[in-house]
Amino acid sequence: MKHILVTVVACGFVAGAALSPTTAHAQAAAVPASVSTTARPFTIARTGAVPGGRSMILIPGFLSSGEVWDGTVARFRGEYDMHVLTLAGFAGSPTTSADPYLPAVRDAIIQYIRDNRLDHPVIVGHSLGGFMSLWIASTVPDLVGPVVAVDGVPFLTALGDTTMTAARADAQAGMMRTAMGGMTTEALAAQTRMAMMQQVKDTAWHAKGARWGAASDPSVAGRAIAEMLTTDIRPDVGRIRTPVLMLMAGNGLAAEQQATTLARYEGQLRTVRNARVVAASNALHFIMIDEPVFFHDTVASFLTRAGISR
Repeated sequence: MKHILVTVVACGFVAGAALSPTTAHAQAAAVPASVSTTARPFTIARTGAVPGGRSMILIPGFLSSGEVWDGTVARFRGEYDMHVLTLAGFAGSPTTSADPYLPAVRDAIIQYIRDNRLDHPVIVGHSLGGFMSLWIASTVPDLVGPVVAVDGVPFLTALGDTTMTAARADAQAGMMRTAMGGMTTEALAAQTRMAMMQQVKDTAWHAKGARWGAASDPSVAGRAIAEMLTTDIRPDVGRIRTPVLMLMAGNGLAAEQQATTLARYEGQLRTVRNARVVAASNALHFIMIDEPVFFHDTVASFLTRAGISR
């Protein structure tokens, strides 16, 4: 299925990035928190409502910058204390030697919630960040609030082949780790641009993606994609106690294809007690950029139904 294959390629070569330390986040009032990437494998831009109120944590995807959430911050900053992450080694965010990488990110976000005494924050993630939001919620179900996974699922590899297992994916993942880890800056930038061309309609974001790729650490990219392809948290998501909203990119899919793809997304959340999957019929992978009004209205309605929206 074309959409699923493109999503897999995108998660391998795109999905966002982190801002360069010398680049101001496109949020005028953003106030970067004092976060040491030697202790945490991410950087933070914090803005919005008075700290201490309801919090929203936004996690971008593979090679992505927190810039992908600028529109979402603009929409919700009057209601939430916004914490916009950029993961280590992506888009200019200081790199990390953490290996494995994804568990280190998961555990650090959990510790960040505890250290800052965030009261059941809303967790919103895109692609790899969507997977991460589900992983956090299944690891510490009593610590977080509602989860929004934007075209991110518990086991990416099984979208293309529903019989796939982590063990079967291991060989391919190892090859991708080696290939990506050995890329030059120029090659990673080119691959990211190519993926962005398939994943977001606005051409301005294609150039941004290339810049993110050029500012990313290939070794981190290799570790992250290999782990993403071989980490299956479907057996764990049944522990999630909070409402979950998953959005699926449906642009270009015929009605029958969209129904089949939607069923695959829903199947990955079948053990979650309160989960809903919604198709964004006119959006590519970066749903929040391609269909911002639809995305933000859908998220707002979801949070209202969850009983936390002001």
